[in-house]
Amino acid sequence: MKPTEFPGRKLSRRQFIKNTATLTGAGLGTVIISNPSAAQGAKTSPSDRITVGMIGVGARGQFLMNFMREIEGVEIVRVCDAYTTRVSQAISRTGGRATAVKHYREMLDDKSIDVVFVATPDHWHATMAIDAVNAGKDVYFEKPLTYTVDEGPDIIKAVKKSGRIFTVGSTWITAAVQRKAREIIRSGKLGQITMIRAFYNRNSADGAWIYPIPDDADKKTVNWDMFLGAAPKVPFSLERFFRWRCYRDYSGGIPTDLFVHLCTSIHWLMDVQAPSRVSGMGALYRWKESRDVPDTVNASLEYKEGFMVNLSSTFNNQMAGGYGVQILGTEGSLILDGEKKLIFVPEPVESTRDNESRMIDGEDEYIATGKDRTLIHMENFFNCVRTRSHPEEDVEEGHRAAAVAHMVNRSIETHCEVEWDFENQRIKA
Repeated sequence: MKPTEFPGRKLSRRQFIKNTATLTGAGLGTVIISNPSAAQGAKTSPSDRITVGMIGVGARGQFLMNFMREIEGVEIVRVCDAYTTRVSQAISRTGGRATAVKHYREMLDDKSIDVVFVATPDHWHATMAIDAVNAGKDVYFEKPLTYTVDEGPDIIKAVKKSGRIFTVGSTWITAAVQRKAREIIRSGKLGQITMIRAFYNRNSADGAWIYPIPDDADKKTVNWDMFLGAAPKVPFSLERFFRWRCYRDYSGGIPTDLFVHLCTSIHWLMDVQAPSRVSGMGALYRWKESRDVPDTVNASLEYKEGFMVNLSSTFNNQMAGGYGVQILGTEGSLILDGEKKLIFVPEPVESTRDNESRMIDGEDEYIATGKDRTLIHMENFFNCVRTRSHPEEDVEEGHRAAAVAHMVNRSIETHCEVEWDFENQRIKA
């Protein structure tokens, strides 16, 4: 079997791809583009210029800035962060054109800013999301949408009332292999899907969020009160500031960081909203420095549409490159192996004539090439800002993906199964 690369190389199963091309118009290559009009590189006039303010310019914020520089007609004009060195680095990335503001509300009050990107600790999310849309800004929001599940409906209400464009930046759904996977699932090629297994594993200090603390970080360069916001008042701590995902005061740990990615993908692939019930277990086995959230989590999810999901993550082993999704059907399986590879594996089926197993179809492998998924996701967002069209991942989808993480954490804390209230979009009391 020779892997299929999209776009470019010779395909492993010509007839299958020919049939696919009939549907897509250009074979596998078209799945690289999440929104063709966003990615065609059309020239923009000065009046189409979109001005951006960055709220939070840590590692993720500056990662997003790098991609934004590739999008024509977009300019980062303001930056804000609680650590002064990050602010200086961010301004440098803009060639010195952006300016700093001391508090994010100054940015929201600036009528010249069209869009804000929010990449801050989770405990700030609801406040900043609601403030931003109420100020008339379109918003690109890093996942998870919420710090607590009950914040979701309030954010949704504010976004709908404001009429602003609001997208959540869980970018897996714009990856080419995910789009190909959804196409195969919808074709019925897998038969009846009853089980999905998904994992996200790491095995390093950085992977476990034990990030290095910069030499210049101190009370003069870190605005501790700005970081804390409404979180519990505790003494100044560089560990808490730079490793905030390790603490319940600011984060939901593995579920809100990593399971949100997995659930966003699963919900999109399977066209479902949320699990009806969830059971989770978590423990802290190894990374006990600077941490009060588990380093190993397992969760079982049941969906009323007729399938179950197993989510797992450990920071103590990096099996199979760290990330994978297995979608198991009665006639075949799809294996999403990392960001770039998709494998179809047929099921052996017992023959009624000779009592021997036969293969439904041959194995296929697809290798993605082309633009980075984050760039595609971002292009889609800015296209929606210009056209006022619906974004790739909207606020409701972001709420439900984050809600699964909160259900897992609630189950871990209570040692009980947790159910979802579909009517009210909340965890059942």
